[in-house]
Amino acid sequence: MYANKFGRLMFGLYSRNTAAVCGVVQAQRAGGRSGFSWTAVCRQRTLWLRRSASLESQRHTVPCHLSARSASHSTVDPDEVRRFQLLASKWWDERGEFAALHAMNDLRVPFIRDNLLNEHRLGHPGKPLAGLRILDVGCGGGLLTEPLGRLGADVLGIDPVGDSIGTAQVHTAFDPDLRQRVSYRACTLEDLSEDEEHGGGPYDAVVASEVVEHLADLETFASCCGHVLKPGGSLFITTLNKTNLSYALAIVAAEQLLRIVPSGTHDWEKFISPVDLERLLESNGFSVQSVQGMLYNPVSGAWSWTNSTAINYALHAVKAREDPHTEQAQESTADTHS
Repeated sequence: MYANKFGRLMFGLYSRNTAAVCGVVQAQRAGGRSGFSWTAVCRQRTLWLRRSASLESQRHTVPCHLSARSASHSTVDPDEVRRFQLLASKWWDERGEFAALHAMNDLRVPFIRDNLLNEHRLGHPGKPLAGLRILDVGCGGGLLTEPLGRLGADVLGIDPVGDSIGTAQVHTAFDPDLRQRVSYRACTLEDLSEDEEHGGGPYDAVVASEVVEHLADLETFASCCGHVLKPGGSLFITTLNKTNLSYALAIVAAEQLLRIVPSGTHDWEKFISPVDLERLLESNGFSVQSVQGMLYNPVSGAWSWTNSTAINYALHAVKAREDPHTEQAQESTADTHS
């Protein structure tokens, strides 16, 4: 019953503005078709945001809304690690807590493959990504790592949750075809970035799918991605937009009503809009190539592309082929000698 209602809600409301969402669900409740007050959700959310904004203005010292997530210089949020530690054994249950991530492979794997082929013009029938080295950040149990390995890429999956890495290693061990191309390491992105000897870089691509909304420091994340990537390398991100609609659907409906994902999986304050993410990446030497909206249908359990980025979206960015700092230094040296 709830799944059908949520399906109608997503397809009927996702492209409208958030004020329209509140009005429509209020009308639904008045008509007796739902025992849940979406109007109350909207009202409580608005009051909560006002209180949060007031408290933030009192303690905020840096005029950047991302600074609170950039204070630790570590991408790891201990609360997130503890949460995923409890789920480490469930990654490969296609009907369990990670069912939506399994289904997302139908979109994100071709998205990564096609953009890499456009960038590199490879020619390996059957193994189109052969010869490329990919880093899968926040790989969990290897749900995306393995498909990229099957496409021929050499893939390293990293995750701060050791038990998740253990699950990934056990699952990969059952596929002899992956043993030589897929490996895992329990570490953070910044650890890998600092480990010049064993980091395995530089990489042709970095993938962070459904990861950035769980990180503590996005500035460190972007900087480390640039450090481990080759010039001209690709960064792929899928994440959630920071809108009232994403709060209503991804948290209230998906977590609290339908239990599609465990309650507490997401923190709306960590969501980021495509505009803010693009600004962050460009300040770290990336050029955003494409942003595409994604939509999940809880009734069919399938993902599809959409023109709206109001809820989920995928982003492809490319690292500058010339380090801007190196280029400036070279220009300065040339000016000195002229």
